[in-house]
Amino acid sequence: MDPLDFTGRAVVVTGGTRGIGAAIAAAFLAAGARVLVCGRTPPDPSAAADADARDSVRADNFDREAVGDGGRVSDVDRAGARDGGRVPDVDGAGARDGGRAPDFFRSDVRDPAQAAALVEAAVARLGRIDVLVNNAGGAPPAPAATASPRLHAKIIELNLLAPLHVSQAANAVMQRQPGGGVILMIGSVSGTRPSPGTAAYGAAKAGLHHLATTLAAEWAPAVRVNSVIPGPVAEAEPDSRAVAGAGPDSRSAVGADSGPMAPAGPDSGAAAQIGPDAGVGLGLDPEAVTRTVPFGRPATAAEVAGVCLLLASPLASYVSGAALAVHGGGEWPGYLADLRAAAYPAQK
Repeated sequence: MDPLDFTGRAVVVTGGTRGIGAAIAAAFLAAGARVLVCGRTPPDPSAAADADARDSVRADNFDREAVGDGGRVSDVDRAGARDGGRVPDVDGAGARDGGRAPDFFRSDVRDPAQAAALVEAAVARLGRIDVLVNNAGGAPPAPAATASPRLHAKIIELNLLAPLHVSQAANAVMQRQPGGGVILMIGSVSGTRPSPGTAAYGAAKAGLHHLATTLAAEWAPAVRVNSVIPGPVAEAEPDSRAVAGAGPDSRSAVGADSGPMAPAGPDSGAAAQIGPDAGVGLGLDPEAVTRTVPFGRPATAAEVAGVCLLLASPLASYVSGAALAVHGGGEWPGYLADLRAAAYPAQK
């Protein structure tokens, strides 16, 4: 029996219409799961009417009003740096997906009522929830000295409180159903080290990592809770090959950390941006950021998705309260750059 076969299992991915969230959704689809994604907007316009016809719950418009420092919080379904692309075409991504696409539910998960409605919709459509991936999140760059209290509050709300709201509702379902369930928090290296330019975001992600350990203790043994902590992630336009894990070296489309970043432009796949979380957005060369990663490249969204499959599978049946870093070895300290160049020239 293939432990990574999710046939018959139900998966919910918040912020699953773009970027890493879309790759996670597509990976579970390719593994045979039934998948529901949420966001403020459907993955394609044609899905909007269908979603509205089935669901009476509609998300309020996200507050796009400028807040003091001129920054705007990213849409829930943009998930910060995880949202440079569109929903991947999963046709051919795996033998078990049959060309299926994820189901969609419109929701602003910052609202506890809408978070609960998302879980209710998942149970109504899928029958149960085996896996919840709290992927929605993000923030714009904003210096801590000048960022407004309102912006800070919204960042904490999206990156820390929203995952808690959805997890509470999902846990109530998982505790009652045979087999329990798995909850995954998509964190960030910004929550493990200083996060200049995105202080509230880094603090929220640190809180999210801690939240996962606490929920793991409270909700065991029926529900396992773990964190996935990406470092820099390439923002190339997702496609079926990326979902399948092809092309590990995406140096040509260097992207941002899984954390904050200004939304990429319409051609984000060809000219991705690096957010302040990864050390840029402050005028630095993306290649300079890439060189700080021991692997010499950012992760692909598919590589992050693969870790989610592992942690949600029976292979990790005794793993709970853990934080798994997906950062290519971390970051080579800048003050040791000369040592790296002298000692490892052939490897870099």
